[in-house]
Amino acid sequence: MREKGLRRQRVALFQAGLVLVAGAFALLTFLVKTRPSFALDLQITKVIQSLDAPLFSWLMSLVSWPGFSPQAMIITGLVVLLIYGFGLRWEALATLSAGLSSAALNVLVKNLIQRPRPLPDMVNVLATLNSYSFPSGHVMFYVSFYGFIGLLAYSLLKPSFQRSLLLIFSGGLVALIGISRIYLGQHWASDVLGAYLLGCLTLAANIQFYRWGKTRFFVQQPLAAGKTASKEEIA
Repeated sequence: MREKGLRRQRVALFQAGLVLVAGAFALLTFLVKTRPSFALDLQITKVIQSLDAPLFSWLMSLVSWPGFSPQAMIITGLVVLLIYGFGLRWEALATLSAGLSSAALNVLVKNLIQRPRPLPDMVNVLATLNSYSFPSGHVMFYVSFYGFIGLLAYSLLKPSFQRSLLLIFSGGLVALIGISRIYLGQHWASDVLGAYLLGCLTLAANIQFYRWGKTRFFVQQPLAAGKTASKEEIA
């Protein structure tokens, strides 16, 4: 009974967190749609772009590179095929969903808001992009796709150096991509914040989709060197 009560509390806290994130995104979206720009956005960009060390500049370009086309599509396809090759068919489908759903939702919101990207006469822009700015597609994709990969690594693999490396890699990309997009002058800080918020909602939806299907399809799949997932492990 006590365990059930604790679980209900965790579920309630998680749901309350999602409501707060959704509310924050809705408020930010309203502000972005009704105001052309924020002075704080420009200040944040100038501070981040003042870090002009060659190694930092190289790192910021490297972090953003996997999020551009066609490499984002190629990486998604390769990861999905790799997971499928290990016999984890539902995980492969859910990973594909995590990548595609974030991209589709990002395009939809961008076309609704139609916010222009930062201009070269305001900040240092590495390369001019033709799409709209809010929310950042890179950030949404990294949070949803690499965040889901991190979840799979944590839940399906035994504690090991390989699992730790995957968690550090996926977590590092998610943490650094926001700074990278601002540093390269292709997004405002509010674009990045909105993408983190919406990306978290997309990730949560894909996690629920994965858990829903895991109890219904492909239950007898390999897990952590031959284990079979129980309902408790995937809940």
